[in-house]
Amino acid sequence: MDIQRRLFLKLMAALASLIPCKAVSRVFAANPLTKPDAHQNSALVIIAQRSGAVKPEGTLDTKVISSMVSSSLCRLTGASVISDAWRNLFKPSEIVGIKVNAVGGPGICTHPSLVYVIARQLLNAGIPEHHIVIWDRLSNELERGGYTIQRSGSGIRCFGTDNDYERKIETAGSIGSCFSRIIASCDALINIPVLKDHDLSGVSLGLKNFYGAIHNPNKYHDNHCDPFIADLNTHPYIKNKLRLTIIDGLRAQYNGGPACKQQWQWTFAGLILSRDPVAVDAIGTAIIEKKRQEQGLSSLADSNRPPLHIHTAALRGLGTDNTNAILQVQV
Repeated sequence: MDIQRRLFLKLMAALASLIPCKAVSRVFAANPLTKPDAHQNSALVIIAQRSGAVKPEGTLDTKVISSMVSSSLCRLTGASVISDAWRNLFKPSEIVGIKVNAVGGPGICTHPSLVYVIARQLLNAGIPEHHIVIWDRLSNELERGGYTIQRSGSGIRCFGTDNDYERKIETAGSIGSCFSRIIASCDALINIPVLKDHDLSGVSLGLKNFYGAIHNPNKYHDNHCDPFIADLNTHPYIKNKLRLTIIDGLRAQYNGGPACKQQWQWTFAGLILSRDPVAVDAIGTAIIEKKRQEQGLSSLADSNRPPLHIHTAALRGLGTDNTNAILQVQV
C-alpha cells in the first residue's frame, strides 16, 4: 500500500474520535528503575571501516559502502547472504521507515549514497519500493542534504514531516509530544544518524536522532537532554518499531556539533551497527571521546556536556551501556 495512502487512511480512521491536540493524550510509562540489572544484558555492535569508502574529494565509493553494509549486517544477523540478513529484520508487507539526520546540511548529514545503498538492498530482499520511506523533519533540509523528494508514484519515497504531526499528544515519562505521521504509519524503523558531538547532550547519535520525530524537541534540552531523550525512546512508536541502528561515521565530527564545523571533522570511514540502540550509542560516544583525546580536547563530561541520556536509556531497559557486556566486532 502506498505510504501516502496509508497515512491518509490512518488519518481518516482517527478523525471520528479526534479532538484538539492539547486536550487529548495517551500515556506510556517510562519506569526510571526497571530491573536493576536491565542495563547489564549483552549486546553485539559491528564496526566496519574501509579506507577506500570515502574518496579524496569527499565523495563515497558506493561499491565499498555496499560491501561494508553487507558484511556488517550478515555478521550482525548471522545470515550468509545480505538478502537473507534483511529478510531476518523486515517483511515485504511492512512499511520500513529510514530515519536520517539532515539537519546539519551536506557538511554533516547522513550521506544519501549510504542511505540509497541500503534502500536498494531492501528492494533486492523483496521489500517493495513504495514500502520504503526515507524521512526526517523537513523536506527542504533533506533536499539541502542531497536527497530527492518523492512523495508518490513509482520509486522509493523520500520526504519530510513538514509539520504533519498527529493531533494527539503522546506521553512517555517526561515527554509530551505530537509525533510525525510518518513514524506513526511505519511498521518498522532503521535509524541512520551521524557520528557527531552535541553542544548540550554531549553526542547526537541514534537515541537523539528521534528528536526529529516530534513537534516540540525544543522543550527537551534542559539538563543535557536528560531524561528526555531516553523517555522519548521508550514510546512504542520507537521502542516497538526500531529494528536496526546504523551510525554513519564515514565523515564524523568530534567538536562544535551539532552544526557543521569542518575544522573538527575527520574521516572515520566507518559504520557502526547494532540492534541495541543504547550499545551502539555507547560505542559511538567512545569513538568520539577517543578522537577528542587525540586532539588534546577535554572529555565531554569535563566540557560540561556529559551524554547522560545513554545511561538513562539503559536504566529504562532500552539496551546496555555496560562496555564489558558489549561485544565489538570489526568486519
